Amino acid sequence: MQPLEWYSFSAVCSAFFLVSCILFAKVSREQRDPYMDELFHVSQAQKYCDGKFTEWDPMITTLPGMYLMSVGMLQPVVWLLKWKQSIVCSTGMLRFLNLLFSAGNLYLLYLLVCRIHHKDKSCSAFQRIVSALVLASFPLLYFFTFLYYTDPGSTFFTLFAYLMCLYGNHGTSAMLAFCAFMFRQTNIIWVVFCAGSLIAQKLAEEWKTELKKKDEKSSPAKGSLLEIKQALQFIAKYMLSLNNMKNLLWMTWPYVLLVIGFFVFVGVNKGIVVGDRSSHEACFNFPQLFYFLSFTLVFSFSHLISLQKVTHFLKAVQRSPLLYTFIFVLSSLLVWKFTYVHKYLLADNRHYTFYVWKNIFQRHDFVKYFLIPGYVFAGWSVADELKSKSVFWNLMFCTCLVAATVPQMLLEFRYFIIPYLIYRLNIAVPSAPKLLLELAFYVVVNCVTVYLFINKTFKWPDVDELQRFMW
Repeated sequence: MQPLEWYSFSAVCSAFFLVSCILFAKVSREQRDPYMDELFHVSQAQKYCDGKFTEWDPMITTLPGMYLMSVGMLQPVVWLLKWKQSIVCSTGMLRFLNLLFSAGNLYLLYLLVCRIHHKDKSCSAFQRIVSALVLASFPLLYFFTFLYYTDPGSTFFTLFAYLMCLYGNHGTSAMLAFCAFMFRQTNIIWVVFCAGSLIAQKLAEEWKTELKKKDEKSSPAKGSLLEIKQALQFIAKYMLSLNNMKNLLWMTWPYVLLVIGFFVFVGVNKGIVVGDRSSHEACFNFPQLFYFLSFTLVFSFSHLISLQKVTHFLKAVQRSPLLYTFIFVLSSLLVWKFTYVHKYLLADNRHYTFYVWKNIFQRHDFVKYFLIPGYVFAGWSVADELKSKSVFWNLMFCTCLVAATVPQMLLEFRYFIIPYLIYRLNIAVPSAPKLLLELAFYVVVNCVTVYLFINKTFKWPDVDELQRFMW
């Protein structure tokens, strides 16, 4: 890193943290008491601050990673500054920890951009810095900086584990991944992704060597069905060798131990969810994958939507009409047979997803089918942006994406944060104008959501507390 780039990034970090502190102060003044899920999180963290580690709120469904981390970060303040426990573990101080995680996420995102694109000589320091700033300002992640939710901390440890994986420090990566798992159980999927990306790199090297041995003059087109077919055949052949399996296990053993521990946990706990399971039942909600693709299309519109993209997509459909007809029919079948609607989605009018569902999907029974061409375009566009990655990496990412989205019955945009960031980190670094457009869009969305949360309050019948709009 050049000195000028370091000074520029330091200035951006300082400005980012300053703006976040100002917004944090405003949000905390307007909403002093715990709000929504904070009612459970803050209460549980305060019990831990008081040393009551055996008490547990059954409404909480995640492991106690956030509360243990909070005690570990705040308890030294009690010892060193002699502050009262009630002040140190107040709602405001607990929320402030997410402000620190948010600043840490900015730094990690910058390091990830530098690491993933270190071979791209056309990527300037400006593009690297702005890319990190854009992703740290991602509205779904940034909004929960100001509340005591698991998202900033969960994202921090997942990104940190991914960074260490990319640098080859797999023991450290696994320990950080364990912390991410303790924040949210579904982060085990991104532990598998770390191991999978390592395996994908090995497979890509071996496949390249095999193609050279066969002296094949041309390889299949990137992203084509032929390439995917040949890659799957190669994987099957490669895995049949006991020696190859031993090598892969040796490469990924820290992650394998974590995954084994996860299955032990599931067996002992009799499920992934701790606490209240009635509202968190797994199912095959395949349209969740379509919602994620639509979500990605909206928040990456500056990269995914253009006249050129649409033209290339239509040409792809013309070249392979049978393939796209099959995709459309399969998508229609998945939407028809596997659309689940969670009771919270229909009942809680504080979330934006309530209005998305009400104003789009509930307009007419056929709306969900009319959206399928958009889903197909979104999927094609996302895949097109990831063509720079190996076919093995893309197969691993798709597998983890399906595992992270499909089992969720509830349409909750927060579940999309980590897969979106991993997708966005791994596409080619966009041009400066596209980055600035993306940043401007994120800033506008953040301003609107914070404004609505603070100023557009409403009340429910028979409930005294003010209700606020949020993601």
